[in-house]
Amino acid sequence: MEFAQIQTIPEVVNVLKVMATGIIAFVVAFVITPAWTHILYKHKIGIKIKKTGVDGKKLTHVSALHAHKSGTPTMGGVIVWATVGLLALASHYVFPWIAQVLDTNFIARLDFFSRKQTYLPLFALVAGGVLGLFDDIASVRGWGKNKGGGIQFALRFWWLFAIAGAGAWWFFVKLGWDVLHVPGVGDFMIGVWYVPLFIFVILFSAISSNETDGLDGLNAGVLTIAFAAFGMIAFMHNKVDLAAFCMAVSGALTAFLWFNIYPARFFMGDTGAMALGTTLGVVAMLTNSALVLFIIVFIYVLESGSVVLQLASKRFLGRKIFRAAPIHHHFEAIGWPEPKIVMRAWVLTMITAAVGLIIAIFGMGR
Repeated sequence: MEFAQIQTIPEVVNVLKVMATGIIAFVVAFVITPAWTHILYKHKIGIKIKKTGVDGKKLTHVSALHAHKSGTPTMGGVIVWATVGLLALASHYVFPWIAQVLDTNFIARLDFFSRKQTYLPLFALVAGGVLGLFDDIASVRGWGKNKGGGIQFALRFWWLFAIAGAGAWWFFVKLGWDVLHVPGVGDFMIGVWYVPLFIFVILFSAISSNETDGLDGLNAGVLTIAFAAFGMIAFMHNKVDLAAFCMAVSGALTAFLWFNIYPARFFMGDTGAMALGTTLGVVAMLTNSALVLFIIVFIYVLESGSVVLQLASKRFLGRKIFRAAPIHHHFEAIGWPEPKIVMRAWVLTMITAAVGLIIAIFGMGR
């Protein structure tokens, strides 16, 4: 079958669009990474190892284990959200012109910048990225009231809450969404309760992403798998532009991961962790897959759960459950090598993502 004929088959074109977008994002991110890392190293935009946790207590295990990482450049997450943002705009404004010049319709069909499917996740990506960027700059420069610099947790929380609240308002009021889908069971009209559900999902995803971003390649690998999984879910829901968006994120993350694998050349930083976590939550809501999110990124449940349990135990029982929290630091403290922790987390996420995909596809709602 000739390529010209293939371009007339909608399903094939959609598959090629999603795959091509991911590949292009990988190439773009891979190409711009050396220039961005040069800037980070030149201006010495490196991390400072935190010595206190959110409860103000001294982090003995983490500080000792990660002391050698002090000064490693951060804000690598800019590569991901900048790549996806620029690619989305280029697909809408530049690709049609290229298609005319080359006399091919396929390039024009790579446009995934659409109001219904990608405006909201792009907004979340940029808004979360800007918040994280401010926090990274504050941490590097030693600004803020936190010891070692950085925006206070409470301020970051309320910023994220505002982003989540704006998204919840848009979904519930402007789009009229108030349905919770339970895979294999059905859709439930939950009315105004959709608003707190939306906010909870976004906060969980964003904060958990930030907590998981503590070892070389850990969060980047988890997010790469998660966005690829949600790309498939979006495609099954016939949201092709959203699927292409997810694969663009996954492709850019793969390029980032190339340089972030142990020993990391640079770190994602809050500008990546917050932006991508927030966006993942929005994508889950757009695909009506809020419950599936907790299965796909079950590692986030473990990470955030360990922090909650640790803080509660110290507060009410006066002792620790784990040597350090989040749980990946506990495994470090008991002697697991960093690469082993990271790769096992990736394997776990591959399994939970596969389970989540099966549940999402066979239990699809509207």
